[in-house]
Amino acid sequence: MATDSEEPYPSRFEMVRRLPGPQLQGAVTDMCGYRETISGHFRSVEYASLTVPLVISFAEPFAIGLGKNPGGNDRFASFAAGLFAGPVMIESFGGACCVQINFTPLGARRFFGQPMSELTDRMVGLDDVLGLEGNTLRERLGDARDWSARFAIAESFVAARLASTDPMQAEIGWAYDSIIASGGRTRVATLAGRLGWSRKHLARKFSDAVGVGPKTLSRIVRFNRALGLSRQDNSDWADIAADCGYADQAHLVREFRDLAGETPTAIAAG
Repeated sequence: MATDSEEPYPSRFEMVRRLPGPQLQGAVTDMCGYRETISGHFRSVEYASLTVPLVISFAEPFAIGLGKNPGGNDRFASFAAGLFAGPVMIESFGGACCVQINFTPLGARRFFGQPMSELTDRMVGLDDVLGLEGNTLRERLGDARDWSARFAIAESFVAARLASTDPMQAEIGWAYDSIIASGGRTRVATLAGRLGWSRKHLARKFSDAVGVGPKTLSRIVRFNRALGLSRQDNSDWADIAADCGYADQAHLVREFRDLAGETPTAIAAG
């Protein structure tokens, strides 16, 4: 059953999170309600991940830069964002309020009904991804009395769209799950061979279904596994590099710079 939980974040904002109900399992990882409660200029960095967010805003936009600090024209209110193999810099200014629905890549492909390559490395406005349905959803969410009501509206909307689409092609689902289960260590040539596809054909299928090729997906999976291991007690970077399939510790450092914008030790110190 889906549950709401309010987390102990600093008082400058409130965040309420809901886990997906059974109808959204495998397509949505969670939904969040976010509202800033004091004025200011706030900055955060999100590392490369497998989350495809749909942000529906009722107030001020965010400033967002892909792999860079956002500029004056990088303002986004309600939008969807595809996968990006790098850090995302986010700034807000004390007046943000939104619902964020976090999709898996394959869930996003079904929900949006368009190739995920059209969202890769981009923020795309709500009108362009959902049309009039998106505007109606935004109005309903904005008029709702509280976060619980907003989550119920959002979950019903997502479930209805998913029910009207076909399941993901079994071969792509298998290849995607294989990369996740291996921690990004499965060779692309091995996946293609088991499917009886060429590597080029597999890459095209992944571009449509996920937004990035299997090699890039594997990089993101390995990075996030290494990041998770680094947060355990007595973690050692050389051991983590070997465990996650990096050629050596220097390789791991380069990947962290590319996908997080920081070195492993800088992240650990933070």
